[in-house]
Amino acid sequence: MNHVSKSCKHDCSTPPGKHGFDRVRFVDGPSRGCLCLFCTTLSTKVSIAVELMHRALLLSEILLDIFAHVNTILDPLSYGEKSLARKSLAALARACQTFHEPAMDELWADIYGLRPLLGCVTRLYPMIYHSGKYLWSSEGIEPLCEHEARQFLRHAARVRSLQIPFDNHFHLLSVLPIETCMFPRLLSLSMVLHPTGYLHLFLSPTLRRCLVPAVHLDLKSIATRCAALEDLSVKIPYPYQSTADELSLLSDSIRLCKRLVTLSCPPLDWAAWEHLSNLPTLCTVAIFGEVLFPLDRDNFTFAFSLNVTTLSFHVNPAPYVITVMEHVEFPSLKDFKMIVRTLPWADAEQLFRALLQCKATIEDIDISSRDQGVREPSGGYLTAITQFLCFTQLRTLRLAFPHSCIDLDNDLLLEAMSSWPHIRALKLDDPVFRPATITFRGLLAGLRQCPHLHTLHILMDAMNVDLDPKAESFQHASLQTLDVRSSHTTDSEAVAHIILSMLPCVKSVIHSYSGRYVRYAWYEVNRRLESFKSSAALGCHITGAAAGI
Repeated sequence: MNHVSKSCKHDCSTPPGKHGFDRVRFVDGPSRGCLCLFCTTLSTKVSIAVELMHRALLLSEILLDIFAHVNTILDPLSYGEKSLARKSLAALARACQTFHEPAMDELWADIYGLRPLLGCVTRLYPMIYHSGKYLWSSEGIEPLCEHEARQFLRHAARVRSLQIPFDNHFHLLSVLPIETCMFPRLLSLSMVLHPTGYLHLFLSPTLRRCLVPAVHLDLKSIATRCAALEDLSVKIPYPYQSTADELSLLSDSIRLCKRLVTLSCPPLDWAAWEHLSNLPTLCTVAIFGEVLFPLDRDNFTFAFSLNVTTLSFHVNPAPYVITVMEHVEFPSLKDFKMIVRTLPWADAEQLFRALLQCKATIEDIDISSRDQGVREPSGGYLTAITQFLCFTQLRTLRLAFPHSCIDLDNDLLLEAMSSWPHIRALKLDDPVFRPATITFRGLLAGLRQCPHLHTLHILMDAMNVDLDPKAESFQHASLQTLDVRSSHTTDSEAVAHIILSMLPCVKSVIHSYSGRYVRYAWYEVNRRLESFKSSAALGCHITGAAAGI
């Protein structure tokens, strides 16, 4: 090829290879000038570099980042930190005209209750801030007039997160027209007290997250007026139980939500579950409360799947959970949690079988029940741990229900840990008292199979010191938390040596408060362990200092 570009700054007529590239003719090259490989390669690299460069920030954007940092509260429960952040933003807002708007946006971004906005009303200001009362009551105070409503709404457009506590000032807002949207930029609304008759004033088209304290007649309006809603939580305070009409209303309201990502609510009926299966955005579902109306298991004629990754139940009784897991497919489930008051062994076995559909994807399982009145299973049963051996993707497993650790010994622990190479946390906590059977030798054999394990809760037979740390060179570098439950020990020095030599990242052993002698024994183990670690650190320091002389 003899083509030479007039615009090329390189000597493209030179023999191929002079500047390291052969000349190649491109029909649709990236540049209209030079068509040699050197220039086209350089042009392509420059284009890629430009695409990867970060966009330059405007001054206003830099100010917003700075003010957002000022508003960062390290401890959300610290009144002092909150007060300092607000005072700093108020000072910035008064500093100059440029700072005013972005600082005011941050100052009013997150408010607790209506009191700050009501304090902008001239008539109410002295009542709120000069009354000398920490808690201000609006009982007996006349509602706002139109002029005062404008004062109240002066900064409402800046609010993006609002929490409504127990104080009830809603009657002051009766002057506002029904179509009023008080917070047009609101993203998060959390209510401890339901604003009965006034909920419409708080609903914004921009609302993403909403927590309501009960099922009310106006619940549907959240779904209809907040089309962008992604996170809905309906918290029913204990011991209140929803009625049949309320649960039906809950189901109807949820079926109006089209973009949910997270849902937390009382038990749902099949119509609501079927609607959730049609939401591609849904990732997390949490169900809690008493099951007053069991799901129909016999006349179930349709099947559907739910692509959630996190599913949790805190309900009573357990058959509700079992019915859902048996009749709904969860092809993407990674995290499953269930807390029930009572879990009979027959129900537990049904649950295990239902969970098998998720064995290829599930990573975290947590099953808990503290009712010790459950009868021990009779002959012919499979232990709880055995039924989870095929869940090879497990990262976390917590079994804390009666008889969950039955027949657990060194051999079964080794088989289980060999089946879970990715396990990070293993918590086996049987509320029914049974003798400890896991020895230090069995624990060490199991730990060899789980290099990533960082948390272990297990009942240990620490009375049987069947391991000589001097004869073992293995160290588990990941385990940091060791909870031996109610295990007892008598040789605190030997146990401390084993932990020091084989579990170097365990700073102290956790134990349950089952008795004075047990507490004292493990206090001695931890005291000796701390002493051994201090001596070892001091020895390394002295050795290093001597080597440097």
